[in-house]
Amino acid sequence: MVPVPVTKTSARFVPDPTRVITKPFTPGTERSVDGRSRVERILSRILALPESEVTTTLSTTQARFAARHIDLRSVFEANFVAVAAGHIAQPGELSAERRLLIGAYFTQEYSIESAALTNPSIVPAPDQEGLAPGEQRFVLSLRAIGEGHISSIEFRSGIIDAGGQIEMEAPSRKASTARHRAPVYEKHIFQTKLRELDVYNGIAATVLDALPDRFTLEQLETIIRKVDQKHRHRAEAEHVTRTIHWLASSNYESSFAEDSKLSERVLFPAGPTESQGMEDARFVRFTRDDGTVTYFAQYTAFDGYQILPQLIETADFETFRIATLNGACAKNKGIALFPRKIDGRYAALSRLDNENNFLMWSDNIRFWHQSEVIQTPERSWEITQLGNCGSPLETEAGWLVITHGVGAMRQYALGAILLDKEDPARVVGHLARPLLEPAADERDGYVPNVVYSCGSMISGGLLVLPYGFSDVGTRIATVRLDDLLAELTRAR
Repeated sequence: MVPVPVTKTSARFVPDPTRVITKPFTPGTERSVDGRSRVERILSRILALPESEVTTTLSTTQARFAARHIDLRSVFEANFVAVAAGHIAQPGELSAERRLLIGAYFTQEYSIESAALTNPSIVPAPDQEGLAPGEQRFVLSLRAIGEGHISSIEFRSGIIDAGGQIEMEAPSRKASTARHRAPVYEKHIFQTKLRELDVYNGIAATVLDALPDRFTLEQLETIIRKVDQKHRHRAEAEHVTRTIHWLASSNYESSFAEDSKLSERVLFPAGPTESQGMEDARFVRFTRDDGTVTYFAQYTAFDGYQILPQLIETADFETFRIATLNGACAKNKGIALFPRKIDGRYAALSRLDNENNFLMWSDNIRFWHQSEVIQTPERSWEITQLGNCGSPLETEAGWLVITHGVGAMRQYALGAILLDKEDPARVVGHLARPLLEPAADERDGYVPNVVYSCGSMISGGLLVLPYGFSDVGTRIATVRLDDLLAELTRAR
């Protein structure tokens, strides 16, 4: 049996340790014999510097780091306020230079992709203006892994022409994180999630009953302080209020400067559920019933102990809303949304049991309660487990799903199945052999013998398939759609 031909393009992405962001630097909390914290001791030494040395040290620091960051002075000022200002009796009396220098001491660089740049997904870009016939502009998302194996989400953009040639836009040398703000919360969603977490009791009811149906983080924190004060000797009450605040902090909005470049924007962990990583975002261009388009992505949030699927929503890749998912089926990794509703309902693929492919249905994109197994491991190259490699792609023949399977020696391979267009629970086609396996130059890395994708797209008559290799880098391959569909439908 002849395999489906796969063409590997010249597009290749590997980690670049020079791409850095700034993060607040907070030293340890241990106290000295005089009772002062490390922050307070560091501050006392900076405050003792003569003004001339403050000016010289600040100037040297800015000269060394300013070219690596966007508006470094604003970063220093923000970190002065965030880390240090509360420890100074009269911060307003400090010179501007000393404030900035203090901020510099409480700032650090973080290399966002020093370990890996992998597990990509690809979608048509919102802006398709100014292109030649047959060309399509795309947005590529990447899982960037840095120090401590913390994952964030980066973006690249490029154009693919009718012949399958890809031209990538050169990434900016600078990178920046977003501005965050809390959204307006909906009480009924909070109640549902707290019940799922098994913490909805009398204390939780007291907090939520005191809030309107839609409330802000400030309103919530005011009520929590009152409840904490009233029940300050009850450990159970503190656990409930901390959980409520944790849940609120896990839902937020991120925005980037309008004039920033796409490749400069980094979605870096900001909520407690993702403190150790935002992993494997599966982006999809979702068309609503009225024709409007929203981009969604389910990703895996990791706090160092447990994983939790969360949802990204954006219209322009400039402003993003982050939300927790709810329901018995909102668990484990690999949730991938269909690009439109089917029979008036949302549909998604998932791997609930870490082994089989499931189909999920919902009337609300944030609530998932219904699921069924649609594919189990059968072929030798997927015996250990299988899962999806991103959202299904709609074709005349049915829903095309790229899959991954794990075989002997924990080798990952990519395959494909075809789902019935009207009833996606029916698998109507399955490749008998892998579509893509690790090549000789793709086998070695942080996790060897792996190829993996979080989403592909169709451009003209081509399947555009980006894939990560061995948790190191990323490549983009193309497959003639007719060839793939012919093989999937051949054995019907």
